[in-house]
Amino acid sequence: AAQEAHEAIRPTYIDNPTIDGDASQKRLYELIWKRTIASQMAEAQLEKTNVTIDISTAKEKFIAKGEVIKFDGFLKVYLESTDDENSETQKGMLPPLSKGDKLKRKEIIATQKFTQSPPRYTEASLVKKMEDLGIGRPSTYAPTISTIQKREYVEKADRTGVERKYNYLSLTNGKINEEIKTEKTGYEKNKLFPTDMGTIVNNFLVQYFDNILDFNFTASVEKEFDEIAEGKKVWNDMIKEFYGPFNERIKDTLEKSKKQSGERLLGTDPVSGKNVYAKIGRYGPIVQIGESTPDKNQDEKPKFAGLKKGKSIEEVTLEEALDMFKLPRTFGTYENEEMVAAIGRFGPYVRHKGKFYSLAKTDDPISINAERAIELIEAKRKKDKERIIKLFNEDKTVQVLKGRYGAYISKEKKNYRIPKGKDPESLSLDDCNEIIEAADKRQTKKKK
Repeated sequence: AAQEAHEAIRPTYIDNPTIDGDASQKRLYELIWKRTIASQMAEAQLEKTNVTIDISTAKEKFIAKGEVIKFDGFLKVYLESTDDENSETQKGMLPPLSKGDKLKRKEIIATQKFTQSPPRYTEASLVKKMEDLGIGRPSTYAPTISTIQKREYVEKADRTGVERKYNYLSLTNGKINEEIKTEKTGYEKNKLFPTDMGTIVNNFLVQYFDNILDFNFTASVEKEFDEIAEGKKVWNDMIKEFYGPFNERIKDTLEKSKKQSGERLLGTDPVSGKNVYAKIGRYGPIVQIGESTPDKNQDEKPKFAGLKKGKSIEEVTLEEALDMFKLPRTFGTYENEEMVAAIGRFGPYVRHKGKFYSLAKTDDPISINAERAIELIEAKRKKDKERIIKLFNEDKTVQVLKGRYGAYISKEKKNYRIPKGKDPESLSLDDCNEIIEAADKRQTKKKK
């Protein structure tokens, strides 16, 4: 259990089972009210039950597994409610049954089922898991979850899922009906997904620091911290017991470990006959054709290409990897200039007249056509035009622009704040250069 758990939220006047307010406010209050009442009631008594049902026309049997309520206890609060929580509370409950009861067949349903992977953690369910394992305490949960996201070990994302078909059979009034139904699988919303970097870091730590990653170790350290706080243990003795072996493990790891890239062999390139790999590169996940060697003078160096955003080195297929080597891809012309699709450090883009236009999440650099690219180019031009407050014919590198936090001066990819009291629209080129020079001087002084 979490240490020093906080007091629960409780109603101030228990006689009120509901409140005035909108539907969501009422629902929240009623949930709190029910939990408060339930916390003061006796435990429910449930009996796990397996029911065997004989079939009059066959030797096979039906088996139903569930629980029978022997004593309502606190469940009475929920079983008498009419909200959605009722259905969840009664899930797995069996109706009253006695040995020898005769059951009349109303409908028999056979549904094709698929094994489903466990759902990914949300931030809330991860906190709950940490509590269950005795890891951390209330003050450290939020920083821990924030840190693993900042370091890009995990990312919070949605997964749209895919549709799949399944068989559905029903027996009603002596007639079997067969249907093919569809369901969506793999749908996830606001879940935490491990990144390639997170997977590599985890594998490295499991290989070389398995004792540190042991949940029991982490929980025992938390317990020792409590003993130190209570004066039952001396803090520097505890630290010494830990850091002595830990430092030795670090030294040993530095000698034995190699650079981790999570390299995964995907198959062979049908054109060159060389191996194709997916791995982590300097700027993120990449695919590679050919072998990497320490020899800088090797005759033929391997080819590299970036992975599409959202694709991990664990999931990418050989076909998808080979597609990446079709980039950069020239796919049309606009205003007598070529349009080229590619993937860069910051994601997929279209290059036109020396400028770069980012693709939307739904766009694919492998399949984007000229019509869609022109749409993106014109949309970006319109947006840029709306940002412009003032341009100078004498020096086109200087611009006065609208920004997220107000107007600013831009020159050669550097931005300068406009001092208070200055009207952006009335600035001359000389005014802009004075502001730029003053800002550069201040920056130089800071460096000294």
